[in-house]
Amino acid sequence: MTPSDEALGERITEAEHAVMEVLWDRPRQTAADVCEEVCTARGWSLATVKTLLSRLVQKGAVAAEPDGRRYLYTPTIAREAYVGGESRRLVDRLFGGSAASLVAHLAETEALTEDDLAEIEALLKELRP
Repeated sequence: MTPSDEALGERITEAEHAVMEVLWDRPRQTAADVCEEVCTARGWSLATVKTLLSRLVQKGAVAAEPDGRRYLYTPTIAREAYVGGESRRLVDRLFGGSAASLVAHLAETEALTEDDLAEIEALLKELRP
């Protein structure tokens, strides 16, 4: 998985992200394999999954490898790289680039549980020398 998140020509939609999650969990799957994972829960058809996979290939997020009369699809970007890029965009767009503002917002809206706060404190202790 070589390209970075910035290498993606276009953003990944929510529907495309659902397909990516399946591929991140188990790379080198056919469209039918992906459909088995998402079609029932989302009310999609195999044609929908094939369309989403085609879009992801065009965006450079997925590679398609011929395998007889079908293709095997593999993500070209790591989940961590994608999450990192999306997280940075969220913080930049909604909180002026300040991660502290994001955490403050979550705290002010009572979106953080005691477990969340304990985990954040532990992470901060790890980050500080």
